[in-house]
Amino acid sequence: MPAIPAARNTMAVLRLLASRQGPVRASTLARELELPRSSIYQLLAVMADEGFVVHYPEDRTYGLSTLVSEIGTSALRSERLSRLATPLMQTLANLAPIPVVAHLAVLSGSDVSYAARVQGSRAPTTVSAVGVRLPAHLTATGRAMLAQLTALQVRALYPTRSALTRRQTAGPQTLAELSQLLTETRHRGWAIEVGDVTADYASVGAAALDRNDYPSAAVGLTFRADAVADHWDELGAATVSAARALTARLTGRST
Repeated sequence: MPAIPAARNTMAVLRLLASRQGPVRASTLARELELPRSSIYQLLAVMADEGFVVHYPEDRTYGLSTLVSEIGTSALRSERLSRLATPLMQTLANLAPIPVVAHLAVLSGSDVSYAARVQGSRAPTTVSAVGVRLPAHLTATGRAMLAQLTALQVRALYPTRSALTRRQTAGPQTLAELSQLLTETRHRGWAIEVGDVTADYASVGAAALDRNDYPSAAVGLTFRADAVADHWDELGAATVSAARALTARLTGRST
């Protein structure tokens, strides 16, 4: 068996991270693997750059990335996304000019599934509980992610010519209407929905991308439509900023 210390050390780091329920400090890795701390930081930097490890700056720890978790279950993938996104969502909810609920959603076919949620002060009750699924074309987070797909990819998610599902009397009814809505979303830079999921409620959302520029998740804010006033652009820009920060955490690249 050839001796390739760097490769063996990399596998040892992955194995140790995989054995832990949460992220691990570099000093812990160095101590338990009996490796110089400088070597551990070098390995982690390369592994993060290649997308296998992510850095949790709030805790100064490291954990396996969503790239690695693709080998596992979608539940594990959602848990890691939630861990990365929750601090960003807490900041969103705390700094919002109106009461909001911040949430994280992932695409699941033509639906979105909510993976995390942060309730702001005096925030309204919403349907975006963790685990809830909704039609992607009706939600701001879903539209944000769909807008990052090609027309062929969107059509593959909606293969029939039948009318699209609605919860209220609003929202796109046909694939052509959805296509126009997604074009508007791309031009704006963030997605919006008003009353399409719940009457009197509205949402904004922006997508976070993986290393292949595929929408891994979307960060959204939901609030009462009568409370938003002239804060649309501020709320939309805030979700874009959070989504970019999540993209950087997912990919290890600054945006």
